[in-house]
Amino acid sequence: MPSGGISRRDIAPLVLAWLGVAAWPARAQTPAAGTADEWIGKLAGLETAPDLDIAALRQQALDRIKARAKTDAAPLKRPLIAPDLLKPPQFSTDIQFDEDAAVVRPESYRTLGRIADTLYHPSLFGYKFLIVGHTLSTGKREYNLTLSQRRADTIRDILISTFKISPKRLLALGLGEEQLLDGLRPTAPVNQEFQIVTVGQMP
Repeated sequence: MPSGGISRRDIAPLVLAWLGVAAWPARAQTPAAGTADEWIGKLAGLETAPDLDIAALRQQALDRIKARAKTDAAPLKRPLIAPDLLKPPQFSTDIQFDEDAAVVRPESYRTLGRIADTLYHPSLFGYKFLIVGHTLSTGKREYNLTLSQRRADTIRDILISTFKISPKRLLALGLGEEQLLDGLRPTAPVNQEFQIVTVGQMP
């Protein structure tokens, strides 16, 4: 065979590689829980905007960790940092990140796209939203708080830069393990999910 040609022996690995690449999106794009209509319905109907000071909540969470009070040692005994976040319209979803990093895994970009589509819906277009990050109750609490903030910021940045959501409509808050989504099971996977919360109307 002339130099530079491809033999049958060379073709087989190329075909297998191509099949692997072709199959990857099907695995990577597993739909997140809930339909688009369900997400829209869960974010609609805000009656009263919650009184939230994002910077103050971040500082409050950090101060509580640094205090390390004896009554604050066990996850089940910690009071909620932001109980008002339970009241507004919202939903929670799982977005996968690289371990101990704020890098979204490729398979979760479809979920972010669905979030963006939801926020673009005409009934929600005039509202602002808060992305709330959480972590399991494992590892160091201060590290978990920082990681959850970085990840919430990353989601906000992707929604703005990739999906062109107005930055005026998105806020981000990381609460680490200071406000568990399932306080009865501090290490349950649900505690790594992100809340998307309707927090106000655009001016």
